[in-house]
Amino acid sequence: MAAELEAQGRHIIHMGIGEPDFTAPQPVIDAAARAMADGRLQYTSALGVPALRRAIAEHYRHAHGLDIPPSRIIVTAGASAALLLACAALVEPGAQVLMPDPCYPCNRHLVAAFEGRAALIASGPEYRFQLTQQMVAEHWTAATRGVLLASPSNPTGTSIAPEELAKIIATVKAKGGFTIVDEIYQGLSYDAQPVSALALDQDVVVINSFSKYYNMTGWRLGWLVVPERIVPQIEKLAQNLFICPSSVAQYAAIACFSEAATAIYEQRKQEFKRRRDYLVPALQQLGFGVPVMPDGAFYIYADCSRFTPDADRFTRELLHEAGVVIVPGLDFGPATAQQFLRISYATSMENLREAVARIGSFLQVRGFSGR
Repeated sequence: MAAELEAQGRHIIHMGIGEPDFTAPQPVIDAAARAMADGRLQYTSALGVPALRRAIAEHYRHAHGLDIPPSRIIVTAGASAALLLACAALVEPGAQVLMPDPCYPCNRHLVAAFEGRAALIASGPEYRFQLTQQMVAEHWTAATRGVLLASPSNPTGTSIAPEELAKIIATVKAKGGFTIVDEIYQGLSYDAQPVSALALDQDVVVINSFSKYYNMTGWRLGWLVVPERIVPQIEKLAQNLFICPSSVAQYAAIACFSEAATAIYEQRKQEFKRRRDYLVPALQQLGFGVPVMPDGAFYIYADCSRFTPDADRFTRELLHEAGVVIVPGLDFGPATAQQFLRISYATSMENLREAVARIGSFLQVRGFSGR
């Protein structure tokens, strides 16, 4: 709908898609150019270029103090491919996988692709929109085989406290299940030093990506960290499903861990934090509820129930009348479908200020005057 309005000449502010407005920095682009000039354009190992796997292992050592052997790191065609491979290896037909509601919609679809069943557990703001150990214990059934979590989360930007995550992992492990943790937004953590699930238990499966913190969405590159015992299984699946990730993207991504690139990424991270710190109070001033301060990613999960009983309809009206794109909770599960919206601040401060002004005018026309 937004594209149709733009084709008609309307100016639309996009606060919907989960994509950084920054692109790959120059050191990464230069590395890609060198790879192409050197002819590094052929198939690589299905597990990824060894130099990139070593660079990722060094990243875990530097950022988290973890000794992760490169042999446990599998480079993938984006985090989506990483999730696909994890589900292919771990989800059996009929298996139930617990996940919070709200959560990223593709998670349940990937489980369904391997004839498993996603069990969405209502996880409201009182739980930071995340699962707890108690929820996992109470909802575990004879059919349950594991949990799929994200910290920080899409759509809420909230993280699971390390002590709670440790309890969840221990509970799942005691039941013989698997824990998959999506950490693709962990580089964009603003209020505390993030703790990888790998620091809590070496048997977890961790997903990460070059899309969010590293600003390489269209390059389609991510990675998996898995226990050594399932690497051969993942390798066979990767060979059959993907052959290999993009060779150019892999050689370029090695430069992501350089000092020059890291300095740029950290500056951009501070800009995301600045946007969050502007937008949260601005939305509250308009009358939206923000019951949990997002501590990561670039999303705010905002309560719009003061204005409407139907968040989906509200977002359509906001698009057509104010020219602002935001995403209804409907996309992320039934528990928060009608009262919450996901608002992305992965756009410029200029756009954010204009969007706040437009939303304010839109609400005023409907008789709402802010809080």
